[in-house]
Amino acid sequence: MTDTAIRSDLDADGILLLTIDVPGQSMNVITPEVSRDLAAAIARLKTDDAVKGAVLTSGKASGFMAGADLKGMGALFGTGAPLPEGKSKMAALFDGVFQLNRLLRDLETCGKPVAAAVNGLALGGGLEFILACHYRVVGDNSKITLGLPEVMVGLFPGAGGTQRLPRLMGIQPALMYLLQGKNMSPQEALGFGVVQAVVPAADVVETAKAWVKANPTKGVQPWDEKSFKFPGGPASGLNPGFAQVFVGGTAMTHVNAGDNMNAPKAILSAVYEGTQVPMDTAIRIESKYFAKVVADPQAGNMIRSLFVSKQAAEKGARRPAGVPPMPTKKIGMLGAGLMGAGVAMVTAQAGIEVVLLDRDQAAADKGKQYTADRLAKKRTDPAKAQAILDRIHATSDYADLAGCDLIIEAVFETREIKADVTKKTEAVVGPDTIFGSNTSTLPITGLAEAWSKPANFIGIHFFSPVEKMPLVEIIVGKHTGPEAIAKALDYVAAIRKTPIVVNDSRGFYTSRCFGTYVQEGLALLSEGTTPALIENVGKHMGMPVGPLAVNDEVGLDLSYKVGQQTKADLGDKYIEQPGSAVIETMHELGRQGRKNAKGFYVYPESGKKYLWPDLVASVTDGAAATQPTPEAVRERLLYRQLVECARCFAEGVLETPEDGDLGAIFGWGFAPFTGGPFSHMDTIGLANVVAILDGLAQRHGERFAPPQLLRDMAAAGETFYGRAAVKKAA
Repeated sequence: MTDTAIRSDLDADGILLLTIDVPGQSMNVITPEVSRDLAAAIARLKTDDAVKGAVLTSGKASGFMAGADLKGMGALFGTGAPLPEGKSKMAALFDGVFQLNRLLRDLETCGKPVAAAVNGLALGGGLEFILACHYRVVGDNSKITLGLPEVMVGLFPGAGGTQRLPRLMGIQPALMYLLQGKNMSPQEALGFGVVQAVVPAADVVETAKAWVKANPTKGVQPWDEKSFKFPGGPASGLNPGFAQVFVGGTAMTHVNAGDNMNAPKAILSAVYEGTQVPMDTAIRIESKYFAKVVADPQAGNMIRSLFVSKQAAEKGARRPAGVPPMPTKKIGMLGAGLMGAGVAMVTAQAGIEVVLLDRDQAAADKGKQYTADRLAKKRTDPAKAQAILDRIHATSDYADLAGCDLIIEAVFETREIKADVTKKTEAVVGPDTIFGSNTSTLPITGLAEAWSKPANFIGIHFFSPVEKMPLVEIIVGKHTGPEAIAKALDYVAAIRKTPIVVNDSRGFYTSRCFGTYVQEGLALLSEGTTPALIENVGKHMGMPVGPLAVNDEVGLDLSYKVGQQTKADLGDKYIEQPGSAVIETMHELGRQGRKNAKGFYVYPESGKKYLWPDLVASVTDGAAATQPTPEAVRERLLYRQLVECARCFAEGVLETPEDGDLGAIFGWGFAPFTGGPFSHMDTIGLANVVAILDGLAQRHGERFAPPQLLRDMAAAGETFYGRAAVKKAA
């Protein structure tokens, strides 16, 4: 196999067609081979008089380019190489990350016209490649997207993107795309001046060649001409609008990311400083900030969890070996409430038939209407919407389940009701059908007793709202077989969700660990901590909402029912949780949360929700005279989650830290900037984690006590990911 990543073909007009086609990759990514071949092409452009200009395009049907190979960033930037003599680590890192920036600068200053013929998506470094060209033509296809999404995985555009995009479209609109990682369509890119032409996809190369042939002297970027002016006004402190953009941008970034994310702050700094100087200096400023972001563990943690581990999970990393594909053609969805209706919707959207069953026809029809309402709200094409709805058969008759090859149950969270519907279903479909329970807390092994073939019983735990939440937690019971696991994972892949696989336990992994965030918020409240302090610290530490608000969303009545079921199941082994009395009091007061517009918050018919003014007086003995510091509240909310995650690993509920990090981020919104709880503990250092937990346990109780495995790992200087790597290599 050749390692050529860019093919060069010179036509009779002297136009060099550079076709990017990275071997062994389904999508073009920037690799050392791409950089090598592009450097050779630039050298030829500069020195070969027979070459009049060039056109850069892709040889892959999948798109133009998806950016840097995030799995091989070390090789791309030379971070794994020995340090050159006399160079510090940061200086060597700067040299490594600046290589691509310098290369693209060489391309745009080669002296000859270079056009980009974009025949598919161009994201991240892919867009930066075409921004360094003098002319950009894109295929007229609504599926083509262009953007710089690096901020979503803890990075930012480091190959000129923070400098060229503002010079093309203006600083304010460019910051909106850079800070939010937004994509643009070909028509949007044309409107902003990011591209110069949108033509039929089959014509992009010929259109680009025609421009090069007709413009032999246009090998100069606008920003390299003395007459250049920024769209929207100059980048200068003398321009009031320039200052206002960064005042507003800084405030928005703080609201959206707090002080937790490195990349947004680096983007603001790179754009602010770089747009006030010539391009040669600007790209060095960008690389300086890029090197700082890359050097911090945050970027590596986010890339590993949000990109590498996520892709691996979606490609079947946890699928049992040797089990043939088990596609789902028709599911039986037991329960047409909010959860069941959501599952029916995403399943039908994936082209799978659904039998949506509830206690009576009215309830089943209401569940189907859920899909109709949301498709209408999204303004889905009527014909497409009807096709989706036609795949959902609402019924109250168990006989209609005949022919289903997968059953998913999402009825009330009580063991008796679940057992009843399970037995009624088996009477129709037989025990060889795979049965999945959507329970959020009840152990799968116990629920499987109602199915005569426990090997075919598994947990398939969705998150609400199903159509928006990306994670599905697959729970393996004591007797669950490999076929059931494979079936569940193949189904999750079909509906385009991200799966994790965990072993059986009360609350499994996500509900158990997420619950500790809520419980610790309740514990703080029961101690008289001001509710606003609890909520604000929760959000500031990177959680989507505060623990009281999320309890309202889940439903205080559900929290009460789960607590009562847990008490009944555990009997004498039940340990009362700090704050449990708060839930019982709220239940007695009839406050169920958002569902009845009164919980920890009040939900007026018009206007924003607000904390219930009588909350502290109603559930505690009054506000504590001395309030804890925000740092103390943050430590409790964070480390209560961390220790429970570590316990799940120690008990074997979790088998890999990858599942733990994915489940935390995508399941309950654990601070994404950390890369997940296991990445975060590795970064803090397990010895430090143990020391902090011991202090918390002394002050607040045994719920903070670290498991023995965590102590052992800390003493041995281990990390979770290091331990996993050793296990994989064995």
